[in-house]
Amino acid sequence: MSGSVKKKISAALLVVAIVAGTGFYIFYRAFYSSQITVPDKSKLIYIHTGWDFEKVVTMLEEKHIIKNPKLFRFVAGVKKYKDHIKPGRYRVVNGMSNTQLVNLLNSGKQEVETVSLYNIRTKYDLAGIIAGKMESDSSTIMGYFDDNDNLKKIGFNQNNIIAMFIPGTYQLLWTDTPEAFMKQMHDTYEAFWTKDRRRLAQEAKLSPLQVSVLASIVQAEQSMYAEEKPIIAGLYINRLHQGMALQSDPTLVYCRGDFTIMRVRNGDKLIDSPYNTYTHTGLPPGPINMPEASSIDAVLHYDHNDYIYMCAEASFSGKHHFSKTYKEQQTYASKYHHAENNHQIIR
Repeated sequence: MSGSVKKKISAALLVVAIVAGTGFYIFYRAFYSSQITVPDKSKLIYIHTGWDFEKVVTMLEEKHIIKNPKLFRFVAGVKKYKDHIKPGRYRVVNGMSNTQLVNLLNSGKQEVETVSLYNIRTKYDLAGIIAGKMESDSSTIMGYFDDNDNLKKIGFNQNNIIAMFIPGTYQLLWTDTPEAFMKQMHDTYEAFWTKDRRRLAQEAKLSPLQVSVLASIVQAEQSMYAEEKPIIAGLYINRLHQGMALQSDPTLVYCRGDFTIMRVRNGDKLIDSPYNTYTHTGLPPGPINMPEASSIDAVLHYDHNDYIYMCAEASFSGKHHFSKTYKEQQTYASKYHHAENNHQIIR
């Protein structure tokens, strides 16, 4: 073989090597090199239902997550992600490769969200909290809370649906539908209401729903000293069994919808509302808050006492005086109203 031929072969091999090396570099860079940059080590991204591939790429570009959109598009095409967009909430980690990002999005493996349901007063507050954790907005969720036809199937209505939610910490996915979340909450409710709890409710001559309504009133009356809850529950059960109006001030606050009220006035007792326990006997049509398990159990294990009246201590300790007679109640009430005046608690 002549020298000139050898030179040509060597040159050709060199060109092939360069092309191959370049190709390998591009391939490695596209698939395996670090291409994802996010601050604080990781970042949550949201891919909405109905989005196409172009909207995903636009979002990733606008958030400065992908360095090279062309390389990302190439990898996504090879891995057939373009036609299989899966909505959800995903956690992107700094330093990921395009392959790792596409694999994550292709897997549909979402970041699980935790929602804490505590200290909730109304279904509107509840809808707002849930909406912050799901793709559905609060108006869509409220639509389910107000759909009596569907609620009737699970034993509730738009006035008492909040009783179905047992306070606690729950996990859900961003793409969970309101129906799916409602089912999870109903399953939790059914599991909570064991045979033993249902038996205790029956012994108190109350349904589980009525227990929850009464528990919400007990909780509104006493949120600081748990030992008082069974006593208050016993007092109200005495009133129910005697056909007396409950006359619970927190129900008047609920009627007004202003939870900043510190002092209930006589005019409040005239509010035209089924939740006004001064003008209506029996229990209101639904809870006035989302009662905690401890409040429900306080009703189920209520104190068998002879009390009919209660009044907050004039020291504003958060505790109450309990009375069997109206005369004794008036003495405590007079002291408490005097203390309110001294502290200029007008409203």
